[in-house]
Amino acid sequence: MTIFRHEMKRGALALAIWTAAISFMLAVCVFIYPEMAGEMDQISDMFADMGAFSDAFGMDQLNFGEFMGYFGIECGNTLGIGGALFAAILGISMLSKEEKDGTAEFLFSHPVSRSRALGEKLLSMLCSLLILNLAVVAACLLSALIVGVEVHYGKLLLMFLAYFLLQVEIAAITFGISAFLKRGGLGIGLGLALGFYFMNIASNLLEELEFLKYLTPYGFADGGHVINNYSLEWRSLSVGMALAAAGIIVGFRKYLKKDLS
Repeated sequence: MTIFRHEMKRGALALAIWTAAISFMLAVCVFIYPEMAGEMDQISDMFADMGAFSDAFGMDQLNFGEFMGYFGIECGNTLGIGGALFAAILGISMLSKEEKDGTAEFLFSHPVSRSRALGEKLLSMLCSLLILNLAVVAACLLSALIVGVEVHYGKLLLMFLAYFLLQVEIAAITFGISAFLKRGGLGIGLGLALGFYFMNIASNLLEELEFLKYLTPYGFADGGHVINNYSLEWRSLSVGMALAAAGIIVGFRKYLKKDLS
């Protein structure tokens, strides 16, 4: 597991920064809730009447007067966007950085097969996402305990699971794309993550684009659906996990045959 440990050390600083930033932002969201709770009913009614804007962000489906409704919008968007961007950066650089940094020859001259090296890199990517999400869950639960808000722990943890799977899908797809790159593709990774986000907004706004909800991971990580139905959107999740598996398979097949520069 030498390569796995090396990758974890190599990405430790970035992981720490992203984890601290997202955890801090979510903790702040939780801490300010009691100060806003008295006005949440009015805010909820206002957002519900904002037409297309409410539809785009799912505000018409959640009650801001309850903590879970507030969390689904405010904290959900923070984790959804922040976690997706981190996953995209992680995945898009996982394979391409070896050629970009000129370390491919050193790495693959070691007495391990290329497939094992790729497997350990993939494992380090998934472990990084798991560490980030465990830290974020701990920060949110601790913040909720400190401020004393009433939390539906089942729905809260299901939301965190949804966002973790969202990050896994984006990381896996960008991992596959990374195998085709030689000079890095940060813009591609970030563009893909943001593209998925705006696909979900478009599917909420226009009925003729509703099919996009099954192509974006934000479709099964929709806070309104998770909180109101206490379940994930399984059709969207199935498509998402299939795309994630395809990204990993394509990445392996390409990189195992690739001439490294």
